[in-house]
Amino acid sequence: MPVPVRRTALVKRRRYGFDLRSTALFFVFLAVVVSVLGLAARVAAGAVERRPAWVFVLVVIGVAGCLGLRRRWRVAGVARRAAAALDEAAREAAEQLESPALPGQRTAVEVTVDYRALTPEEFEEAVAALCERDGCSGVEVVGGAGDLGADVVAVTPDGRRIVIQCKHYDESHRVGSQDLQRFGGTCFTVHEADVAVLVSTSDFTAPAMEYAEQCGILCVDGESLEAWTDGTGPRPWEVPLEGEADGWETAGAEF
Repeated sequence: MPVPVRRTALVKRRRYGFDLRSTALFFVFLAVVVSVLGLAARVAAGAVERRPAWVFVLVVIGVAGCLGLRRRWRVAGVARRAAAALDEAAREAAEQLESPALPGQRTAVEVTVDYRALTPEEFEEAVAALCERDGCSGVEVVGGAGDLGADVVAVTPDGRRIVIQCKHYDESHRVGSQDLQRFGGTCFTVHEADVAVLVSTSDFTAPAMEYAEQCGILCVDGESLEAWTDGTGPRPWEVPLEGEADGWETAGAEF
Protein backbone atom coordinates (compact mmCIF):
# COMPACT_ATOMS: atom_id res chain seq x y z
CA MET A 1 0.00 0.00 0.00
CA PRO A 2 1.61 3.37 -1.03
CA VAL A 3 2.50 5.85 1.64
CA PRO A 4 0.40 9.13 1.45
CA VAL A 5 3.40 11.26 2.29
CA ARG A 6 5.28 10.06 -0.80
CA ARG A 7 2.27 10.82 -3.05
CA THR A 8 2.08 14.38 -1.70
CA ALA A 9 5.74 14.92 -2.39
CA LEU A 10 5.26 13.66 -5.97
CA VAL A 11 2.41 16.11 -6.53
CA LYS A 12 4.51 19.00 -5.27
CA ARG A 13 7.35 18.13 -7.60
CA ARG A 14 5.01 18.10 -10.55
CA ARG A 15 3.39 21.40 -9.60
CA TYR A 16 6.61 23.35 -9.25
CA GLY A 17 8.60 21.69 -12.01
CA PHE A 18 9.98 23.43 -15.09
CA ASP A 19 7.20 24.56 -17.50
CA LEU A 20 8.70 24.60 -21.00
CA ARG A 21 5.57 26.05 -22.66
CA SER A 22 5.33 29.06 -20.33
CA THR A 23 9.03 29.79 -20.67
CA ALA A 24 8.84 29.65 -24.45
CA LEU A 25 5.84 32.00 -24.53
CA PHE A 26 7.70 34.46 -22.30
CA PHE A 27 10.72 34.57 -24.59
CA VAL A 28 8.46 34.95 -27.65
CA PHE A 29 6.72 37.91 -26.02
CA LEU A 30 10.08 39.42 -25.05
CA ALA A 31 11.31 39.05 -28.63
CA VAL A 32 8.20 40.79 -29.96
CA VAL A 33 8.66 43.71 -27.55
CA VAL A 34 12.33 44.06 -28.48
CA SER A 35 11.45 43.94 -32.19
CA VAL A 36 8.79 46.65 -31.80
CA LEU A 37 11.17 48.89 -29.87
CA GLY A 38 13.87 48.34 -32.46
CA LEU A 39 11.48 49.18 -35.29
CA ALA A 40 10.38 52.35 -33.50
CA ALA A 41 14.03 53.35 -33.01
CA ARG A 42 14.79 52.77 -36.72
CA VAL A 43 11.76 54.79 -37.78
CA ALA A 44 12.76 57.65 -35.46
CA ALA A 45 16.34 57.55 -36.76
CA GLY A 46 15.10 57.61 -40.36
CA ALA A 47 12.83 60.56 -39.60
CA VAL A 48 15.74 62.44 -38.08
CA GLU A 49 17.85 61.84 -41.18
CA ARG A 50 15.10 62.79 -43.65
CA ARG A 51 13.39 65.64 -41.78
CA PRO A 52 15.69 66.91 -39.02
CA ALA A 53 13.98 70.31 -38.96
CA TRP A 54 10.55 68.77 -38.46
CA VAL A 55 11.83 66.55 -35.66
CA PHE A 56 13.36 69.56 -33.95
CA VAL A 57 10.09 71.47 -34.24
CA LEU A 58 8.13 68.56 -32.78
CA VAL A 59 10.57 68.25 -29.89
CA VAL A 60 10.33 71.99 -29.17
CA ILE A 61 6.53 71.85 -29.30
CA GLY A 62 6.49 68.87 -26.95
CA VAL A 63 8.80 70.54 -24.44
CA ALA A 64 6.79 73.76 -24.60
CA GLY A 65 3.58 71.83 -24.05
CA CYS A 66 5.02 70.05 -21.01
CA LEU A 67 6.25 73.34 -19.55
CA GLY A 68 2.86 74.95 -20.20
CA LEU A 69 1.02 72.12 -18.46
CA ARG A 70 3.42 72.27 -15.53
CA ARG A 71 2.89 76.02 -15.21
CA ARG A 72 -0.91 75.62 -15.39
CA TRP A 73 -0.81 72.96 -12.70
CA ARG A 74 1.32 75.21 -10.51
CA VAL A 75 -1.00 78.20 -10.99
CA ALA A 76 -4.04 76.08 -10.30
CA GLY A 77 -2.42 74.62 -7.19
CA VAL A 78 -1.51 77.99 -5.70
CA ALA A 79 -4.93 79.39 -6.58
CA ARG A 80 -6.59 76.43 -4.87
CA ARG A 81 -4.45 76.95 -1.77
CA ALA A 82 -5.30 80.66 -1.66
CA ALA A 83 -9.00 79.91 -2.14
CA ALA A 84 -8.83 77.26 0.60
CA ALA A 85 -7.23 79.75 2.99
CA LEU A 86 -9.94 82.29 2.23
CA ASP A 87 -12.69 79.69 2.65
CA GLU A 88 -11.21 78.59 5.96
CA ALA A 89 -11.16 82.20 7.12
CA ALA A 90 -14.82 82.58 6.17
CA ARG A 91 -15.72 79.45 8.13
CA GLU A 92 -13.82 80.69 11.18
CA ALA A 93 -15.63 84.00 10.96
CA ALA A 94 -18.99 82.23 10.89
CA GLU A 95 -18.08 80.14 13.92
CA GLN A 96 -17.01 83.21 15.90
CA LEU A 97 -20.36 84.93 15.51
CA GLU A 98 -22.18 84.61 18.84
CA SER A 99 -25.23 86.63 17.85
CA PRO A 100 -27.15 87.28 14.59
CA ALA A 101 -25.08 89.55 12.38
CA LEU A 102 -26.38 92.93 11.33
CA PRO A 103 -26.67 93.58 7.56
CA GLY A 104 -23.21 94.23 6.14
CA GLN A 105 -21.46 93.32 9.41
CA ARG A 106 -18.22 91.38 9.03
CA THR A 107 -15.96 89.66 11.51
CA ALA A 108 -12.20 90.07 11.28
CA VAL A 109 -10.32 86.78 11.13
CA GLU A 110 -6.66 85.91 11.05
CA VAL A 111 -5.86 84.90 7.49
CA THR A 112 -2.51 85.30 5.77
CA VAL A 113 -2.02 85.36 2.00
CA ASP A 114 1.37 86.52 0.73
CA TYR A 115 0.19 88.19 -2.46
CA ARG A 116 3.66 89.41 -3.41
CA ALA A 117 4.93 85.83 -3.48
CA LEU A 118 2.39 84.91 -6.17
CA THR A 119 2.87 85.20 -9.91
CA PRO A 120 0.65 87.71 -11.77
CA GLU A 121 -1.61 84.86 -12.91
CA GLU A 122 -1.86 83.47 -9.39
CA PHE A 123 -2.62 86.96 -8.08
CA GLU A 124 -5.58 87.22 -10.46
CA GLU A 125 -6.85 83.84 -9.27
CA ALA A 126 -6.52 84.94 -5.63
CA VAL A 127 -8.49 88.16 -6.24
CA ALA A 128 -11.19 86.13 -8.01
CA ALA A 129 -11.31 83.81 -4.99
CA LEU A 130 -11.82 86.84 -2.74
CA CYS A 131 -14.78 87.98 -4.83
CA GLU A 132 -16.32 84.52 -4.80
CA ARG A 133 -15.78 84.19 -1.04
CA ASP A 134 -17.61 87.45 -0.41
CA GLY A 135 -20.73 86.53 -2.34
CA CYS A 136 -20.07 87.52 -5.96
CA SER A 137 -21.53 85.32 -8.67
CA GLY A 138 -20.33 84.55 -12.19
CA VAL A 139 -16.71 85.15 -11.19
CA GLU A 140 -14.33 84.75 -14.14
CA VAL A 141 -10.60 85.27 -14.59
CA VAL A 142 -10.30 86.75 -18.08
CA GLY A 143 -6.80 88.26 -17.91
CA GLY A 144 -4.32 87.55 -20.67
CA ALA A 145 -3.44 88.72 -24.14
CA GLY A 146 -6.20 90.90 -25.53
CA ASP A 147 -8.04 91.29 -22.22
CA LEU A 148 -8.34 95.08 -22.75
CA GLY A 149 -7.65 95.79 -19.10
CA ALA A 150 -10.07 93.33 -17.48
CA ASP A 151 -8.52 90.57 -15.37
CA VAL A 152 -11.48 89.55 -13.20
CA VAL A 153 -15.18 90.09 -13.89
CA ALA A 154 -18.09 89.20 -11.61
CA VAL A 155 -21.53 90.23 -10.41
CA THR A 156 -21.70 91.72 -6.92
CA PRO A 157 -24.22 90.45 -4.36
CA ASP A 158 -26.46 93.46 -5.14
CA GLY A 159 -26.44 92.67 -8.88
CA ARG A 160 -23.86 95.11 -10.25
CA ARG A 161 -21.17 94.15 -12.79
CA ILE A 162 -17.69 94.58 -11.32
CA VAL A 163 -14.56 94.71 -13.50
CA ILE A 164 -11.17 94.38 -11.79
CA GLN A 165 -7.69 94.93 -13.14
CA CYS A 166 -4.87 93.37 -11.12
CA LYS A 167 -1.40 94.92 -10.95
CA HIS A 168 1.12 92.60 -9.34
CA TYR A 169 3.92 95.08 -8.64
CA ASP A 170 6.66 95.01 -6.03
CA GLU A 171 6.70 97.59 -3.27
CA SER A 172 8.98 100.00 -5.15
CA HIS A 173 6.84 99.99 -8.31
CA ARG A 174 3.84 102.23 -7.76
CA VAL A 175 0.82 102.22 -10.08
CA GLY A 176 1.02 105.34 -12.27
CA SER A 177 -1.51 107.47 -14.08
CA GLN A 178 -0.82 105.70 -17.39
CA ASP A 179 -1.97 102.41 -15.85
CA LEU A 180 -5.18 104.09 -14.72
CA GLN A 181 -5.70 105.78 -18.07
CA ARG A 182 -5.43 102.50 -19.98
CA PHE A 183 -7.90 100.85 -17.65
CA GLY A 184 -10.20 103.87 -17.64
CA GLY A 185 -10.43 103.79 -21.42
CA THR A 186 -12.03 100.33 -21.47
CA CYS A 187 -13.55 99.47 -18.09
CA PHE A 188 -16.81 101.37 -18.63
CA THR A 189 -17.15 101.66 -22.41
CA VAL A 190 -15.89 98.21 -23.44
CA HIS A 191 -16.51 96.03 -20.37
CA GLU A 192 -19.64 97.92 -19.25
CA ALA A 193 -18.59 98.01 -15.62
CA ASP A 194 -20.91 99.28 -12.92
CA VAL A 195 -17.98 99.12 -10.51
CA ALA A 196 -14.41 99.49 -11.83
CA VAL A 197 -11.58 98.50 -9.49
CA LEU A 198 -7.81 98.45 -9.84
CA VAL A 199 -6.16 96.19 -7.25
CA SER A 200 -2.42 96.32 -6.68
CA THR A 201 0.09 94.76 -4.33
CA SER A 202 1.91 98.11 -4.14
CA ASP A 203 0.71 101.75 -3.97
CA PHE A 204 -0.58 104.47 -6.30
CA THR A 205 1.02 107.76 -7.38
CA ALA A 206 -0.79 111.04 -6.71
CA PRO A 207 -1.58 111.65 -10.43
CA ALA A 208 -3.00 108.11 -10.65
CA MET A 209 -5.27 108.80 -7.67
CA GLU A 210 -6.43 112.08 -9.21
CA TYR A 211 -7.31 110.40 -12.50
CA ALA A 212 -9.09 107.55 -10.69
CA GLU A 213 -11.20 110.03 -8.72
CA GLN A 214 -12.18 111.89 -11.87
CA CYS A 215 -13.21 108.67 -13.67
CA GLY A 216 -14.83 106.89 -10.73
CA ILE A 217 -12.32 104.05 -10.53
CA LEU A 218 -11.70 102.48 -7.11
CA CYS A 219 -8.06 101.98 -6.15
CA VAL A 220 -7.11 99.17 -3.78
CA ASP A 221 -3.48 99.25 -2.63
CA GLY A 222 -1.58 96.48 -0.85
CA GLU A 223 -2.62 97.56 2.63
CA SER A 224 -6.29 97.87 1.66
CA LEU A 225 -6.09 94.47 -0.04
CA GLU A 226 -4.92 92.89 3.21
CA ALA A 227 -7.79 94.59 5.05
CA TRP A 228 -10.26 93.25 2.50
CA THR A 229 -8.75 89.78 2.88
CA ASP A 230 -8.92 89.55 6.68
CA GLY A 231 -12.25 91.37 7.03
CA THR A 232 -10.98 94.53 8.73
CA GLY A 233 -11.74 96.62 5.63
CA PRO A 234 -14.74 96.82 3.32
CA ARG A 235 -15.16 95.09 0.01
CA PRO A 236 -14.53 97.28 -3.07
CA TRP A 237 -18.14 97.23 -4.23
CA GLU A 238 -19.27 98.56 -0.84
CA VAL A 239 -17.89 102.03 -1.54
CA PRO A 240 -20.59 104.74 -1.36
CA LEU A 241 -21.12 106.62 -4.59
CA GLU A 242 -21.14 110.01 -2.91
CA GLY A 243 -19.57 111.50 0.18
CA GLU A 244 -17.72 109.57 2.84
CA ALA A 245 -18.88 106.71 5.02
CA ASP A 246 -17.17 104.19 7.28
CA GLY A 247 -13.67 105.23 6.26
CA TRP A 248 -14.34 105.26 2.53
CA GLU A 249 -13.76 108.38 0.50
CA THR A 250 -15.52 109.38 -2.68
CA ALA A 251 -15.55 106.98 -5.57
CA GLY A 252 -12.07 106.45 -6.94
CA ALA A 253 -10.28 107.40 -3.73
CA GLU A 254 -8.01 105.06 -1.84
CA PHE A 255 -9.47 103.17 1.12
